[in-house]
Amino acid sequence: MTDPASPDCDPALPTRLLLSAIVGLGASAVITQLVLLRELLGAFAGNELVVGVALGSWLLLTGAGAWLGGCLRRERFSLRFLSAGLLGIALLPLGQLLAVRGLRDVVFLRGATVDPTGILLGTLALQLPFCLISGALLALASARSADPAERAPGLARVYVADTLGGIAGGALFTFVLVPRYDHFALLAFPAALHLLLVGALAWRARAWFLLGIAGAVTLGLGALLMRVDVDARSTGWQHAGRQIVHRVNSPYARLVVTRDAGQLTFFENGAPMFSTPQREAVEETVHYALSQRPAARRVLLLSGGLTGAAREILRYPQVERVVVVELDPALLSAGRQLLPDEFADARIAALATDGRRFVQTTAERFDVVIVAVPDPATLQLNRYFTAEFFSEAKRCLAPGGVLAFGLGRYANYVSPELAQLLATAHRTVRDSFAEVRLIPGGRVYFLASDAPLTLDIATQLEASGIVTRYVNRHYLAATLAPDRLADLDRALAQPAARNADFAPTLCHYHLRHWLSQFTLPGGIAGGVGLLLLAVYLGRMRTAARVVFAAGFAASTLELVLLLAFQALYGSLYRQVGLVVTVFMAGLAVGAIVGNRQSGNGRALTLNALALAALAAALPIVLPHLGSLDIALGTSVSGQGVLLALTFALAGLVGAQFPLAGASAGATAAQLFTADLVGAALGALLVGAWLLPLFGVGLVCALTAGLNLVAAILVWRSSPRA
Repeated sequence: MTDPASPDCDPALPTRLLLSAIVGLGASAVITQLVLLRELLGAFAGNELVVGVALGSWLLLTGAGAWLGGCLRRERFSLRFLSAGLLGIALLPLGQLLAVRGLRDVVFLRGATVDPTGILLGTLALQLPFCLISGALLALASARSADPAERAPGLARVYVADTLGGIAGGALFTFVLVPRYDHFALLAFPAALHLLLVGALAWRARAWFLLGIAGAVTLGLGALLMRVDVDARSTGWQHAGRQIVHRVNSPYARLVVTRDAGQLTFFENGAPMFSTPQREAVEETVHYALSQRPAARRVLLLSGGLTGAAREILRYPQVERVVVVELDPALLSAGRQLLPDEFADARIAALATDGRRFVQTTAERFDVVIVAVPDPATLQLNRYFTAEFFSEAKRCLAPGGVLAFGLGRYANYVSPELAQLLATAHRTVRDSFAEVRLIPGGRVYFLASDAPLTLDIATQLEASGIVTRYVNRHYLAATLAPDRLADLDRALAQPAARNADFAPTLCHYHLRHWLSQFTLPGGIAGGVGLLLLAVYLGRMRTAARVVFAAGFAASTLELVLLLAFQALYGSLYRQVGLVVTVFMAGLAVGAIVGNRQSGNGRALTLNALALAALAAALPIVLPHLGSLDIALGTSVSGQGVLLALTFALAGLVGAQFPLAGASAGATAAQLFTADLVGAALGALLVGAWLLPLFGVGLVCALTAGLNLVAAILVWRSSPRA
């Protein structure tokens, strides 16, 4: 038996200090996760699979850490133990950031796309140390702060403290830190907080050696950040051989601009967006659309304003106004600084707002709308290729106006995956427009209108007196060759689904098209993973199964609500940040309320049933929020309903922790592990696969069914009077 007086067993560990440390841990975890997600998106490709793998592996590894924490003896959780863990948490994020920037091109071939296996292994290796330590600290803190006769209060206190830290960290990151600091300076804030906590804990434990280490690390880290611009140096590793002329953080992305042989290249979160000059792509983007309506007076350009497209549009003499919409104000600011000529003409109006929201709310009518956003690699980008968006775009077009957008890459061959992508987009846009034409240029360009369209673009340009360098008669003769057009016709002839806001099939097909370039390993690894999951669920206690189902619901339904919010009201970071903040607040309130329940199993059963009912109701409620806004004449009503649903979901999920802990049968470590594994499964499967492939309805039905089964299991295992 451990001697209570020994240094390794400190029964006087103050609850207030312990919970303060957990608040700091929660804040640090959220900030670190957001920073690493932005870095990983740039390192590995920036599609929905990378997002799912990054978030899912983070949750899974944190769950593994909680399990490891449960394997340790509670008595070993002393002030020294906690201080050492927090010291690691303070320094690890800075090392992880250096690793993702410095080792990406060492481990993987520079410039080459990393395959899914490399993405998974690289993400797991990068996130492993931080997640294991933070998960273990959560589990040990819950066990240490609990009354031996009643586990729920300790679990609830730690859960609430961690959630409050998450709220603070998310708010600081979004509204305070990221607009002002680079990623290294940003991570120094939670590092300083943890070092301060380590100092306080070491002083309390009279651990002078540890106190000295904390002081030395604090001084060394401060001196390093003051004397060396670590962000600039590590950014130089990523862009070796190029001159970095601009770098800035915004709530949307980390923006870097490089110059190489006179060419400017803009990188968002490490991934290239576009280069200037990019004459061929600009001419295709502009002239395929404007040649259809050479007398256009008003043109809307969604993204692409910095490439030179806006100035190219103004070559048409009748154009009076070009509205350029970019989501990120930092991108427009960089453009005005580095490319002042792009916005010098008074006829160009550049707006920093969500393009989808602008189309929904503008009273202007345009002769041509050009959508120059990237392919639908994520659910956020998919919003510009849905039936709802095409209907909204048609509303802001003048009679006979033209909508134009590009999709995919044509390389003299239409693969089955690309064919499915094109057929789905064609099927969707045909719901809104009578006439649709495709042009197999660098991208496959879609032209849509209710008035006639022509592929005799060369004649139209010559008649308008527009002289082009690339998109001329010879270029177009090769581009519109009969065999190339026949390729597209064969692709469009196959059956195709309709891409919608709540059934984003195009995102799934784009992911399949991206995956088709790799030779993927067989299904053995997947089969082993499913077997391990089945064994884990089979050995899980009933209370942990309920928390697993709630964690899955939190991950999947929050994604559904965010998707609905962005589709209806745009992806402006302050509004989306409000949804996330409301969710985190709901978790904390739910845990506090759940802690007051009797814990006899009845409340746990009812809570699981309520989660199932909420999941089943979302596919019915969400599609009608737009109609509610129209009926009431304000978007506040629909946004209020979404925030209320978000709070209700989070409250039910948060209540499961203390209810499950009080109902007996599972330790704090088991419950934390179950929650994080459930959330990880949701993040890995839903965003990249289930939601794009099957839509909101089936995802919500699956979530409802899982929580219904959990409720039945609790009801059957509860003692009857």
